[in-house]
Amino acid sequence: MAIKTVATNRKAYHNYHVEDSVEAGLVLAGTEIKSVRAGRVSLGDAYVRAEAGELWLVNAHIARYEAASYLSHEPTRPRKLLLHRRQIDSLAGRVKEKGFTLVPIRLYIKDSVAKVEVALARGKRQYDKRESIARREAERTIGRALKKRSLKKVA
Repeated sequence: MAIKTVATNRKAYHNYHVEDSVEAGLVLAGTEIKSVRAGRVSLGDAYVRAEAGELWLVNAHIARYEAASYLSHEPTRPRKLLLHRRQIDSLAGRVKEKGFTLVPIRLYIKDSVAKVEVALARGKRQYDKRESIARREAERTIGRALKKRSLKKVA
């Protein structure tokens, strides 16, 4: 099973506490899959919306395919996600709870099929974001100090 990650939503980890994630198929047009394979995808502003018993990927930008005619796809059109009925009902039920939302984490190609990892997430407050930045900076500083110390021992 070869998995090639095409795009990740790094903003999602900054803006949300990610809880559960699920793999979903994606309904794409012919020119869209060619753009996805070329890596011309952005999930930065994307989100998932539950509507009439279906899940839709909204605002994901898949660039127009260069070699296609002028009748190419619309870059930010809503795209249907493919999941089992029980999974859709479960996710839609959890979204109705206060504070939960569905965010795409990454888009990848698995065995020549485009898949999206969709996560159930809860929004972070501003102080949570500052706390996670401070923690990341502290880990970097510790890592640098340890690396510097191990280099001195070797020399």
